[in-house]
Amino acid sequence: MATTSSLTFQPVLERIAEEIERTPGRGAPADYIPALAACDPRSFGMAVAELDGTVYGVGDWREPFSTQSITKVFTLALDLAREGDELWEHVGREPSGNPFNSLVQLEYENGIPRNPFINAGALVVTDRLHSRTGDAAGELLSFLREESGNPALAFDEEVAASETAHGDRNAALAHFMSAYGNIDNDIPALLDQYFRQCSIRASCADLALATTFLARHGIRADGTRLLTLSQAKQINAIMLTCGTYDAAGDFAYRVGLPGKSGVGGGIIAVVPGRCTLCVWSPGLDERGNSVAGVAALDRFTTLTGVSVF
Repeated sequence: MATTSSLTFQPVLERIAEEIERTPGRGAPADYIPALAACDPRSFGMAVAELDGTVYGVGDWREPFSTQSITKVFTLALDLAREGDELWEHVGREPSGNPFNSLVQLEYENGIPRNPFINAGALVVTDRLHSRTGDAAGELLSFLREESGNPALAFDEEVAASETAHGDRNAALAHFMSAYGNIDNDIPALLDQYFRQCSIRASCADLALATTFLARHGIRADGTRLLTLSQAKQINAIMLTCGTYDAAGDFAYRVGLPGKSGVGGGIIAVVPGRCTLCVWSPGLDERGNSVAGVAALDRFTTLTGVSVF
């Protein structure tokens, strides 16, 4: 096993890409959104961003893809920075053990979602950020543009429209939580914000850079503080325990880093105090995580010896 002092990131990424290229099974793209279903499951990109903004990459690391649930991390950070611990009265911090779009737990837990990264929890966070900003999706997009240094980041209107057309389960989650008084905004307006949020397209380079504030313990790219040390620790901890849906235990076992996946095939990961990563490959496993993405992150922590454990 090499360490980062003797093995720089670029050769590590190139070795990983070569190994992934030889891997036969890549899973299948998400099929409920036409724009995602059309992706090539053998596409692969990976980027590492250091705290000074230096970025290393390999493969399709500058190819924009649909961020989907990865954006939940940034929306959580933006809302937590505004309202602090009051947020945790409305959403929990525990793994769900159920699929990301499950309705099961909400009824016997009185409309309080288990964590901010399942769909119900993300709807609550988006709702609360929207109440505080008047445009949660716009606030998120501005943040991602600033942190990534890419002003061209944008919503994908085709994906947003497709998710709206297939959004009955998310609407059911929102209405159910509203019945318990845990949603403040009108449901159609909230769903529009949520689907636009998930539709943002960004590359591995963009997302690795945008995530570095979590590796800097809450400090943004311009040197200002977004989160307290405790809040940055909280988000990283929830990413580790809840960031890959009901596969979070296996992800922690294999990768050993806080991470957050999306059904577009992307995964971000954080090495606090050191660097951030983003990997993308559209082929998913049965739990909605990128097959090649998890394998690549597993190899990264194995080859470099970098993890939180």
